[in-house]
Amino acid sequence: MSTTLRVGIDVGGTNTDAVVLDDDDRVLATAKRPTSPDVTEGLRAALDAVLAELPDPGLEKRVKRVMLGTTHATNAILERRALGRVAVLRLGAPATTSVPPLSEWPDDLRDTVAAGTAIVRGGHFVDGREIAPLDVDAVRKFVATTPADAVAVAGVFSPASADQENRVAEIIRAEIGDVPVSLSHEIGSLGLLERENATVLNAALYGVARDVTAALREALDARGLEVETYFAQNDGTLMAVDYAARYPVLTIGSGPANSLRGAAYLSGVTDAIVADVGGTSTDLGVLVGGFPRESAAAVEIGGVTTNFRMPDILSIALGGGTIVGAEPRSVGYRIGTEALVFGGSTPTMTDAAVAAGRGTVGTRPVPEEWRERLARAVRTADEAVADAVDRVALGRADRPLVAVGGGAFLLADRIPGAREVIRPAHAEVANAVGAAIALASGRLETIVPASGGGSSRARLIDNAKEEAAARAVAAGADPATVQIVELSEIPLSYLPEPAVRLHVKAAGPLARQAG
Repeated sequence: MSTTLRVGIDVGGTNTDAVVLDDDDRVLATAKRPTSPDVTEGLRAALDAVLAELPDPGLEKRVKRVMLGTTHATNAILERRALGRVAVLRLGAPATTSVPPLSEWPDDLRDTVAAGTAIVRGGHFVDGREIAPLDVDAVRKFVATTPADAVAVAGVFSPASADQENRVAEIIRAEIGDVPVSLSHEIGSLGLLERENATVLNAALYGVARDVTAALREALDARGLEVETYFAQNDGTLMAVDYAARYPVLTIGSGPANSLRGAAYLSGVTDAIVADVGGTSTDLGVLVGGFPRESAAAVEIGGVTTNFRMPDILSIALGGGTIVGAEPRSVGYRIGTEALVFGGSTPTMTDAAVAAGRGTVGTRPVPEEWRERLARAVRTADEAVADAVDRVALGRADRPLVAVGGGAFLLADRIPGAREVIRPAHAEVANAVGAAIALASGRLETIVPASGGGSSRARLIDNAKEEAAARAVAAGADPATVQIVELSEIPLSYLPEPAVRLHVKAAGPLARQAG
């Protein structure tokens, strides 16, 4: 038996799943519990349940790491609760004054989050030259007169040059002390308003990150576990608690990313379509080299448009609890009492799949009078899945489809647009497995000359690689094993000198533990 164990937990909309893996990535125990309204109670229940499933109670003391994928941040934004008050400072006058910060936000979210906004002189051109010198006095005045829980700073083209944003962070520390500061060049990519929005949301979530970290620590302490804790982020990798405390917005979207990474590990397939069937919806994504394909479109969260990384996910209203014949609606965690196969009176897609011979769930047979209607529902669902597969496949029909999630049995054994359907062992907890086996990563986006430049261009690219690797180490990766796993250049148009947007991602296994 390996000397150390680790726990992966993923909080979904219907269930919270947990697994225990050993050092050889073998699954030793699994558990699934309903997600609670406050999220935390369901998390504790899943942790208790999975540890109780270990073959030997003494193994619990060998748990040294816990990896958590959580919906806390997403729920806080959607429900407008537990968010901090943020002082929003843009470095962009006189170039950007026509569009104030947060001007496109929903009124209720802006009223909840904004402690004050200001646009001061500063910002850069795309080539790194200053639009205007930083107005240090205006920065000092704003932070001194705007009480807030955190400060968000966004400068024009700060991914090309972060000097002014870093200078503002120094001023804030000197003026008002240890207040959390969120800098946009560390959060988003090019596109001022979307990057600014993501940075403000990040700053508003600092308190949420503290609360969920404390709740997890309390649950672990209650069982006497001394472990390292990590949070799953939305590209299918992990970050250490300290890193997550600085960038809590990166936990948004971690659930689908965990499912894709878990599907890759459990199936042994690195290029595939993944269908994660839950109680309410089916999320479809694509694995490229074992990692989720990222969305090229702007991502909207709670009515706010952002541009930080998110997996490219297509969701359809099909889950085990989906009510047959109703507008897209699910019985959710009540499926164990309301579905026909559990003695209830509500026809669900679980009943339809059982009637079609796709599963043996439940305690009762499907009533005969429902079979024709349920058969029609299966045909309709199959058509919806085939259409969704066609949309995410982007014309490629040579990839397999990996079916995961508690409702994976709903899917047919043959799906148009997929080469084959793979159903790996432990597919029902693929999301928790994805959290447990994930690497730590870091990334950087900047702008470099398109060609020429000689040693200057090469030096800029090398510096970007080093910074991405340093961010991966900060997230928890072993410095000796970090590798550059992605390096892309996208040409930029309408510039006086040819330039490209450089995107670098580094990743590696977590630093090893003693014994």
